[in-house]
Amino acid sequence: MDIIRYLIRFKLLSFIKKWGLINYILGTIDVLAIALAFQCSYFLSFSYIGGLFFTEKEFLILFLGILPFWLIILYLIKNTEIPRTKRYRIMFLQYLLSAVIMLAFLLISFLILNINSVSGLFQIELALFGFLFLFTVRILEYKVFKIYRAKGYNQVNVVIIGDESSQLFIENLLSKKEWGYRIIAIFSTSARLYEKYNKSIVLLPEENLSVLTDLIEADIVDEVLYIKGKEDPSEVRKVVSSCEELGVAFRLMYDAKKLNLTNAFKTNIANTTFLNFINTPNNPYELTLKKIMDLNISMFMLITLLPLFLIVSALVKYTSPGPIIYKQARVGLRGRKFYLYKFRTMVYNAELLRKGLDAENEADGPVFKIKNDPRVTKIGKFLRKTGLDELPQLFNILKGEMSLIGPRPPLESETRQYKRWQLRRLSVKPGLTCFWQIKPDRNNIKFEKWMDLDLAYIDNWSLRLDILIFFKTIKTVFQRSGL
Repeated sequence: MDIIRYLIRFKLLSFIKKWGLINYILGTIDVLAIALAFQCSYFLSFSYIGGLFFTEKEFLILFLGILPFWLIILYLIKNTEIPRTKRYRIMFLQYLLSAVIMLAFLLISFLILNINSVSGLFQIELALFGFLFLFTVRILEYKVFKIYRAKGYNQVNVVIIGDESSQLFIENLLSKKEWGYRIIAIFSTSARLYEKYNKSIVLLPEENLSVLTDLIEADIVDEVLYIKGKEDPSEVRKVVSSCEELGVAFRLMYDAKKLNLTNAFKTNIANTTFLNFINTPNNPYELTLKKIMDLNISMFMLITLLPLFLIVSALVKYTSPGPIIYKQARVGLRGRKFYLYKFRTMVYNAELLRKGLDAENEADGPVFKIKNDPRVTKIGKFLRKTGLDELPQLFNILKGEMSLIGPRPPLESETRQYKRWQLRRLSVKPGLTCFWQIKPDRNNIKFEKWMDLDLAYIDNWSLRLDILIFFKTIKTVFQRSGL
């Protein structure tokens, strides 16, 4: 049965994509698989009790204690990702490894905590059933995602720098649509590649490699792949420099006999090993915790601040006609567009009125800002000063379009005026708050200083820094220093 076809037919796929629900669906399936493993182990070891494990308080608490650790183990080993080109054998070994780690965690934890009510046999059964169910659902998901990507969804846009030796690799990416790779352009001097792909792919002479940066600026490029039988060190350095400046991943085909580099990490595409260079944060453990923090804190804030949402919504609606939520197209990770949500702080026809205010712009660079903007409503001034107008962006975070902490998402009209070095701020997911938002005189900061602050955040990122910015943002809200 073609699941994707039915999802498209009933418009469920567009709904799932619009609201960024895929990761939540996959996470829910993992939780259900672990719950099923717990139930099977409970049934085998405690059949004399019978029923469902969560009806017994002790086992429900045990399940809720084990669940987050199991999910974190899966995440750290990257078993929660749906691979593109990974072999089933590798996936099998990874899930087996996660089960072994979980079993060791259970045995050690139960021994330290002196929990005697649950036998070692139950723990072994839980690890085995967990491995079986998690691996099975991931294989099924992998097959569904192959269909999903083959239909043009969830694609990675790549530029290839290659020669005749890269033809097999290129052919694999083109023929295996289910891998989800879209070749934007190929730089090569090979007549064979030109003859074979000129009609279907943009082919550029390698001597014009200097236009790579222009290509990255003009299109959405996720990765640049260097696949040549013989590397040109000077050429590689120039391309790495360009990619780092723009925040695009650079992958160099790996040859252990020739290369010995410490500032890169290995990745695999289509059974080919690459050295991956990227000038963005790459600490998998802290990035895992950042994603967990984004999800949990935004969900918690939405629930606890629901009364405030209702009050602000009523005030916005009562004080001026128009919608409560203002949707505005913004630019996110690597140039991808999304709609940012805010409580409306201006009159309904604010965009039309701006045309007559351009001469009064007080901000430098491509940003538009007036201290006493006549379009801002009375309640809008208060919302902006406290930063409460930004709260609906918690939904953007839940959708995966934004993070709690990160450079603010710009307008497309602003990015078109960026200097080349400023484009690197698009190399990480945009955030609800960052360095600029916690500055007491933020509206007097020059545009280039603002860009420097965002790049400083990217270059010095750590989970500790995110936590510091988060609490300083809360302080800023209570001090009402937003204007």
